[in-house]
Amino acid sequence: MAVHDLVKRFGPVAAVDGVSLSVAPGEFVALLGPSGSGKTTILMAIAGFEYPTSGRVEIGGEDVTWAPANKRNLGMVFQRYTLFPHMTVAENIAFPLKMRGVAKAERERRALAALETVRLGGYGGRRTNQLSGGQQQRIALARAIVYQPRVLLMDEPLSALDKNLREEMQLEIKHLQQQLGVTVVFVTHDQTEAMTMADRVAVLDHGRLQQVGAPRELYETPATPFVAGFIGETNFLAGRAVAAAAPGEIRAVDLDGGGRVGAVAVDRLAAGTALRIAVRPERVRLAPPAGGMAATLVEAIYAGVATTLIADLGSERRVRARLAAGVDERQWAAGEAVDLAWRPEDARAFAADRAG
Repeated sequence: MAVHDLVKRFGPVAAVDGVSLSVAPGEFVALLGPSGSGKTTILMAIAGFEYPTSGRVEIGGEDVTWAPANKRNLGMVFQRYTLFPHMTVAENIAFPLKMRGVAKAERERRALAALETVRLGGYGGRRTNQLSGGQQQRIALARAIVYQPRVLLMDEPLSALDKNLREEMQLEIKHLQQQLGVTVVFVTHDQTEAMTMADRVAVLDHGRLQQVGAPRELYETPATPFVAGFIGETNFLAGRAVAAAAPGEIRAVDLDGGGRVGAVAVDRLAAGTALRIAVRPERVRLAPPAGGMAATLVEAIYAGVATTLIADLGSERRVRARLAAGVDERQWAAGEAVDLAWRPEDARAFAADRAG
């Protein structure tokens, strides 16, 4: 499945702006971004519920850009499960097969098989209002896979569930996808959900594709400041390149407000280029006195598995350092002096004027 140079405009607004993305058979890809990033519009174009302003949608090598939704053989699971309350669970699941003219005996057999797949065997005779939220979510999933769609599209299907159930269902859906080998395109604004479930994540902002990669790649080597800030938590500091650098090279950076640190150049940099340095809180460590950047502790936040130190570098610059449980577990006091440092390879240097 693929979209090529997809553009969708609503009046003067480009909800999707030149997005190209390929999804391999059996792959689980998440479309991740904030509200208004274009992720649901892309999904609707794939499904056939929206037609693009320009660009192309392909499924199984076939151009389906202008094909009606009911001719694309796609499964769809929405945030609202849209189950029919007047039907039994089995009838709900069999409904897509009935609309396709499948014989009654065959659709009953396949509906019961789909129930077993989602671990709800024996629930076929119940009404949907007798089910919990998690069970209803499984029924919606069973209904979407019962006719063996070419691609399964999911639009924030877990957002209505409570935290514990949502985390449980994330793993259930991923395991089911692996079991069936079905191709999945999953829309979410929740970065943890995307990182937990997807083989690859496509990060979008203002209708443009920022980066596509495996969860580890996005977290460890973000390609844009937006990805660095949207995926996980990041410290940003302003500075200037001490010397020219090619992408991937480690160079010294003079921070605005004082201090010299090392970072990996993401862009090609000239000496003196204004930069934004991105470094994860868990990569910031305590250094011996005079062995790093001198800072003053503002606050220590204990959270069991880790303690977050918020430190002031002066000149209105604050940095978060996250210490794992077992690392310097003492009582921290606001106002005490600390020295902070990181390995140069753990920081990313972006040209300050770059988009994203």
